[in-house]
Amino acid sequence: MKPDEIKKLDAYFKRIFNQSIVVKARPRKDDSAEVYLGDEFLGIVFRDDEDGDLSYNFSMAILDVDLT
Repeated sequence: MKPDEIKKLDAYFKRIFNQSIVVKARPRKDDSAEVYLGDEFLGIVFRDDEDGDLSYNFSMAILDVDLT
């Protein structure tokens, strides 16, 4: 993802969820970025530019052990 996209996503996540959320570029990947809450990895935001409609998809895995 381009740096300006990451800045916009970072501002969006901070505004909607929590000021401690940080969106970071992924090494060797240009179609997605990583999302952290402080030092804790939360998930990946993927850029979807299919059929000319740009959108972003956030994917977060939740482990069963984290639910207890």
